[in-house]
Amino acid sequence: MSFVEDLARAVAQIGDRRFLGVFAWSLGITVAVLAALFWAVILLLGWVMPDTVVLPWVGDVTFIETFASWAAIGLMLLLSVVLMVPVAAVVVGFFLDGIVAAVEVRHYPHLPAVSALGIGEQLWDAIVFFGVVILANLFALLIYFLVPPFAPFIFWVVNGFLLGREYFTLVAMRRLGPKGAKELRRRHGARIWLSGIAMAVPLSIPILNLVVPVIGVAFFTHQYHRLMGDRPST
Repeated sequence: MSFVEDLARAVAQIGDRRFLGVFAWSLGITVAVLAALFWAVILLLGWVMPDTVVLPWVGDVTFIETFASWAAIGLMLLLSVVLMVPVAAVVVGFFLDGIVAAVEVRHYPHLPAVSALGIGEQLWDAIVFFGVVILANLFALLIYFLVPPFAPFIFWVVNGFLLGREYFTLVAMRRLGPKGAKELRRRHGARIWLSGIAMAVPLSIPILNLVVPVIGVAFFTHQYHRLMGDRPST
C-alpha cells in the first residue's frame, strides 16, 4: 500500500513548475540525441553500402541501399526503446536535485534544507551511470536474441536494478552523504530493486518513457523519506 501511496503522490505533482521544466529539457535533449544517432547510422550505411550489386544470372541490383536504409529505420526504432532508458535517465539525473527539492518543499516542509549536489559530482555520476547502463543493455541485447520470449522481463529486471540503485542513491546522498546512502540502499536492496522494476516497465513504452524518469525521481524521494520515518504533510 505504501508503494501505491508514494506513486500516487509523485504522479499528482506532475503539473509542478519544476517538473514541467525538467520534462521540457528531457524531451528536447533526449530527442536530439536519438535523432543524431539515427542520422549517424543512416549516414554510415549510405557510405558502406554500394549503390548497385551485380549478382550472377540476375545482373545489377539497385535496391540494396534502399532496403538497407529501411532496415536501419526499423532497427533504430527497436533500439530507441533500449537506448531511451540510459539517455532519458541520465538527462533527468542532471535535474534530479530540482525534482527532489520540489517534492520536499510540497510534502516535507518541516525538514531542514540541504545543499545541492555539486555540478562536478553530478556530471561524473551521470557519465558513470550512462556507461554502466549502456554496457548492461548491450549485454542484455545479446540475451534478447537468444531468448526472445523473455526479452521484456530481462529488460525490466536489468534496468529496474540500475534505475533503482542510481535514483535512490542520489536522493539519499543529499541528506546522508555517499556512505550513508549506500548503507541504506544495502539494507533495503530488494525493495529498491522492485521499485526500480516498477519504473522500468513503463520505460519500455515509447513516449511514456520520457515522463517516467521524472516521476521515478519523485517516487524514490517519497520512498527514501518513508524508510527514514519522515511523514508527509500532504
